[in-house]
Amino acid sequence: MRGSATSPRRGVATALALVVALLAATPAAAQEGDLGARLAGAIAGAGSYSGAYVVNADTGRPVLRWRHTTPRVLASNTKLFTTAAAFDRFGVRGTLATEVRGVGEVGRRGVWRGPLYLVGGGDPTFGSESFSGRAYGTPVPSVEDLALELQQAGIRRVAGRVIGDESGFDGRRGGPDSGWHTSYWIGGPLSALGFNRGLGNESGTSFQADPASFAAARLTDALRQRGIAVTRTPRSGRAPSDAERVAAVRSPPMYRLARLVNKPSDNYAAEMLVKASSLDAGGRGRTTAGARLAANFAARLGAGPARLADGSGLSRLNRASPQRVVALLLGMREREDGKPFMRSLAIAGRDGTLSSRMRSGPARGRCRAKTGTLTGVTALSGFCRARSGALYAYSILMNGVDTYSGRYIQDRMLQAIAGVR
Repeated sequence: MRGSATSPRRGVATALALVVALLAATPAAAQEGDLGARLAGAIAGAGSYSGAYVVNADTGRPVLRWRHTTPRVLASNTKLFTTAAAFDRFGVRGTLATEVRGVGEVGRRGVWRGPLYLVGGGDPTFGSESFSGRAYGTPVPSVEDLALELQQAGIRRVAGRVIGDESGFDGRRGGPDSGWHTSYWIGGPLSALGFNRGLGNESGTSFQADPASFAAARLTDALRQRGIAVTRTPRSGRAPSDAERVAAVRSPPMYRLARLVNKPSDNYAAEMLVKASSLDAGGRGRTTAGARLAANFAARLGAGPARLADGSGLSRLNRASPQRVVALLLGMREREDGKPFMRSLAIAGRDGTLSSRMRSGPARGRCRAKTGTLTGVTALSGFCRARSGALYAYSILMNGVDTYSGRYIQDRMLQAIAGVR
């Protein structure tokens, strides 16, 4: 998610006008019969570059159609397409592997002769135990786990070096919005062998210049901490084709990775995931190829055409209409992975990017959404379970707006939807 910078004068004037309109248009509780008119009265205040689409997911009946077929900048609503495609490609419990490979075997006295190759598969969570615990609040497979596996395999000494292999991804460290260079907004350089999210230290004050060498050095350190000698200095390189797996750790399952992406709107994890999808499809991990896979999957769900340029939504080239976003949501709901997908979204007033929004009123705890923010753009798409028990799917894509005022409109709209009796 990226912050916005707008004119204070314009923002105040817009907000005041919206307050008056919305207080008149949105009562505490509504009936579905007049909900559409009330929502239309609210979205009208967002200007001509915004659109919305609301559907009763149980009946398929549209409740609001407001400029709903015009593609809009998606911002982080792009992550809905990224994670949906990842569920399709990897499965709900699919994982991403980080492996140690080698040519040879453990010799006398536990000596491994030759290099060990640390090969990345695009896991955005791979790193040290201490960093992962702080970053994710829960243990994830770590470099220390790999060192333990190698020790359990009987290795007591490496007569060689650890070589980091990031060849699974292309060499582009960022997305199209940064000219493919390392981006502050992504949060670290992209690499198939990402370690601690590409940060140069655990305090996060610098980026890694060479992620593959950095990760190789950390595995070397972890081995030495277990009393396993490594005779040569680590570096980057590529594992030979005949290298066999000696040890491996796997990422959390895809349903947890989707939550990591969607609830906090994690740009780094989203970009890693879209590249990993491309790698799994049989090529190198490329942002453009992964985005194309996501767009193709959306089309299979009836949610195309969608124009996708990256995995996170940082690029303004990511565009789809509110109608297509809702089609994606409804298509995912009908799949076996529909519930995990829905659970990956932030809950109004409770967690993720919605923890400080809609903290009271009927929307709290009843609405789930993916937020999206760029300068002049605010997006909100997801599901609401109304007081009546009906489930609604919605997409509210606002372009050319003051983001604070836009969020106010969005929140009032969700309160109205959730309040239907």
